[in-house]
Amino acid sequence: MNQAAPLLEVRNLTRSFGGVMAVHDVSFDIFPGEIVAVIGPNGAGKTTLFNMITAILPATSGSIRFYGQELIGKKTFEIAQMGITRTFQNLQIFENMSVIENVMTGMHIRGKTGLLGAGFRLSQVAREERTMLEKALEYLEAVGMAHKAYESAAMLPYGNQRLVEIARAVAADPKLILLDEPMAGLNPEESRELVDVILKMRNKGMTFLFVEHDMETVMSTADRIVVLDYGGKIAEGTPEEIYNDPRVIAAYLGDEGGLEC
Repeated sequence: MNQAAPLLEVRNLTRSFGGVMAVHDVSFDIFPGEIVAVIGPNGAGKTTLFNMITAILPATSGSIRFYGQELIGKKTFEIAQMGITRTFQNLQIFENMSVIENVMTGMHIRGKTGLLGAGFRLSQVAREERTMLEKALEYLEAVGMAHKAYESAAMLPYGNQRLVEIARAVAADPKLILLDEPMAGLNPEESRELVDVILKMRNKGMTFLFVEHDMETVMSTADRIVVLDYGGKIAEGTPEEIYNDPRVIAAYLGDEGGLEC
């Protein structure tokens, strides 16, 4: 059992749309340095859960605490400033920018120079920009994309664009990164490259919560797995425990034939 204090504490989280419970009474913890996966059949409430954690959707009830501080009621930008960043199911990059410019957009919440200083091009601004450029190259190096730093982001293959998106999320210097179906649209080789990047970043102390349908990726990457079905949590445990859990097997297959990985 992890003896550290939780980084994120989700308690009795619920979100209803009219009479439909998209997420119902979900609780779990994430500890520093973990990779936690959220899985479940289509419509299980996975993305709704992510949207509540990042304040895109308000919770109907429940609590989300980050480093002990309540997130319910905060705005999206405030949560980002506290140290939570995310990616989305649908790839979101700035196609009119270069690769390194895309990454640098993720660093804006760390900037210390105000608009007045930027307007007068003070020396502090120039120093900050140089520092941001150097750090952006480091983040691109971490995902294996430094050699494409000055290429147009729009011209990259889809898998490379995913890596740029993750580098941009990391550039905000987060404590927790939420990845919503990061393997969507990737071929097997690209998926393996992305798994390597996530594991490498975890080894440097980063913490991940991710939603993914690719069970092979989930089982080979996650330290723990939270399983949702019809908006509720039906299981939580290690990959081995989840793989053999009859409730999870029934949710996916309607029988006890085993999960495909």
